[in-house]
Amino acid sequence: MTNHLIRSTTILMVAFFINKLLAIGRQIVIAPTFGTGSEYDAYIAAFRLPDILYMLISGGALATAFIPVLSQRLSHQPADDPHGWRLVSAVLNTMLLAALTVSIMVAILAQPIVTWLIAPGFDPATQHLTAQLMRLVLISTIIFSLSGLIGAVLHTRQHFVLPAIAPILYNLGIIGGALFLAPHFGVYGLIYGTILGAAAHLLIQLPGFIYYATRDATRFYFPLLGWHDPDLREVVRLMGPRLITLFVIQFNFIIMYNLASRLGEGSVSALDYGWDLMQMPQTIIGTAIGIVLFPTMAELAARHDRAQLWQTTVYAMRVMLILAVPAMVGLIVLGRPVIQLMFERGKFGPDSTAAVYQSLQFWAIALVGHCLMEVANRYFYAQKDTFTPLITATFGMFLNLTFALALYQRLDAGGLALSNGLAVSLEVIILLIIAYRQSGLADFRALGLTFAQTLFAAIIMGGLIIGLMSLIPTWPLLAQISISGLLGLMSYGLIIGLMGMAEVRELWQGYSK
Repeated sequence: MTNHLIRSTTILMVAFFINKLLAIGRQIVIAPTFGTGSEYDAYIAAFRLPDILYMLISGGALATAFIPVLSQRLSHQPADDPHGWRLVSAVLNTMLLAALTVSIMVAILAQPIVTWLIAPGFDPATQHLTAQLMRLVLISTIIFSLSGLIGAVLHTRQHFVLPAIAPILYNLGIIGGALFLAPHFGVYGLIYGTILGAAAHLLIQLPGFIYYATRDATRFYFPLLGWHDPDLREVVRLMGPRLITLFVIQFNFIIMYNLASRLGEGSVSALDYGWDLMQMPQTIIGTAIGIVLFPTMAELAARHDRAQLWQTTVYAMRVMLILAVPAMVGLIVLGRPVIQLMFERGKFGPDSTAAVYQSLQFWAIALVGHCLMEVANRYFYAQKDTFTPLITATFGMFLNLTFALALYQRLDAGGLALSNGLAVSLEVIILLIIAYRQSGLADFRALGLTFAQTLFAAIIMGGLIIGLMSLIPTWPLLAQISISGLLGLMSYGLIIGLMGMAEVRELWQGYSK
């Protein structure tokens, strides 16, 4: 990994860290008012289908198909199409047309969708509220459709700052809704804040988009669908399997929330609180590295440099393990006091803390798999192979369903989190095996050694944290968490330093140059 990639990843990690702090702050603001009650259950469930639509139309599906094609087009600029802006316009117009059409259909069918698919275990009043909220959330989905494309263009230009700031503004919008609108409009205030946050997510990226557009061409928007453009058809072709893959992935979450709705009031909320807490390290580590790495991976694939592509992929995974394994252990050993410190007030009482921690400790097990998946899938997408991830995701969906049905009544919401973690981890292993069989380049010894070393160091770190916490049980929670967590991290850093891990030396050299 080059110094540029290391530093770009660091910038993105910092931005994502700030964003995730705000996301947790958002939950801290929401928790005393709504706790893990039925209104918040409805709020969480209302996002399930709109989030899927966003991911399918302009989120992960569009980015993974569009960035490789646009990167290739930028390297072969036709004289009458400077820097591919006709392609950008065609994708933008087609995507907005699809988003509007699908959103209108979902709004019309919202009530039966909630009743039969999203939350069959809710009582009728909560189902009706969920459907009403879902219709409003679709407004933000349409806004995100435009914002997602703009972010993909900026990523293709190796510009990551504005797309990283955009989620920060989105969370500020929700926090504003919780603080200033929820007291007057109840749970609807949270939705109004969501819509305002989505608008800010779009507006902050526009200056960067306009800068690159006006620098490259005198005209950068064309009112056309461009369905005759072979590159647009290539984007659509690549999106096909990716669309199905994302639907399969999101269908896993529909399964989980469907089953959670049958476990009683608060189960959906507990599952979601735990997911949000796990997402903090997952986004900072997995998503940040995956986003920065993908344009470079696409360039390597376009040059047919498969050896360097695999080497870059494995190196990224080893770095992820160094960061994700201690984060996993930290969530398990410090999860309960962290939840108490952040959320336990107002309607969020000790029972809510117990339910969320029970969910979080199993989500923590899923952390490493979710991080590695960010790069494992992109290895294939960079080579314009969207079919292999589809097959493995489908297999993972059946694994998740099997595990979920076996575990959710025994472990409540935690069983659903555990089923997801087991399925994702097995899916990553399958992807790596396929990569090895296809290329013959894969050497898993370095990856396995890194995992063993980091797990050993993290277990010692976890034991030290537990021991320290037991010595200061009467101290304020913030002091307990800060002191034990800091000393635990120092012990982890010391151990992996003494092991002489090559990844640590290379990272240090990358920052120091």
